[in-house]
Amino acid sequence: MAVDPLSAARAYQQAAQAMQSRSDAGASDSVDFGSLVQEAVRQAGQSAGVAEQQSLAVAAGQADIVDVVTAIAAAETQLQTVIAVRDQVISAYQEILRMPI
Repeated sequence: MAVDPLSAARAYQQAAQAMQSRSDAGASDSVDFGSLVQEAVRQAGQSAGVAEQQSLAVAAGQADIVDVVTAIAAAETQLQTVIAVRDQVISAYQEILRMPI
């Protein structure tokens, strides 16, 4: 499963901007990686919810199929990006475990 680097960069930038706006509201200047990942997972879940709502709207005859395909593609891209980041984190952790003490 290949993830387009441009899509991954956009997702990371959106998560960083969302966290920055949150930290501006909380008067904190630090953005940690865990929060970025949580925000990305939350956004992926919301995107899947939007895709599901679009699918239901098409089934009811209230929306266009193009909207459904677009929403599903966006949800899939976000999910693949989150999975790619997870895989890289696991790989880095395993590499750290292999380091000699």
